[in-house]
Amino acid sequence: MAESGARHAGEPTTEGGVLRVNATCVIRLDELEWRTTGSGGPGGQHANTSDTRVEVRFPVDASPSLAPRQRALLLERIGPVARATASDSRSQTRNRELALERLRSRLEVALRVDPPRRSTKPTKSAKQARLDDKRRQSARKQDRRRPSSDD
Repeated sequence: MAESGARHAGEPTTEGGVLRVNATCVIRLDELEWRTTGSGGPGGQHANTSDTRVEVRFPVDASPSLAPRQRALLLERIGPVARATASDSRSQTRNRELALERLRSRLEVALRVDPPRRSTKPTKSAKQARLDDKRRQSARKQDRRRPSSDD
């Protein structure tokens, strides 16, 4: 973590044993379930002996950290268990940070509530401008036509 308190991009906010998802949602780190496995793919002897792939699970339905509305949103959008994995790095520590940040990001997106759309109607001048433009366009296209035989 950064000493100055400034947060770098991709670095999860985990001060004091909690994961800060957004302004209203804070999850205790001891609620998270961690699992490490060997990373897939090539990598030689290091990959065959090191459990560097990290999976973090957050049981949404059993979490005491969530408010009822937050729990309902997460259950609807993610399901009973939120998961994130990382196997990008050879370092298990770095993969833990990446998995935690991915989980935080996923929860943040699922908790976001968009404001309701307010329907609007065009102003009188906007309607008039649209009709004027249509008339001009129509006249321009009529001018491009071949003259009729009665002219």
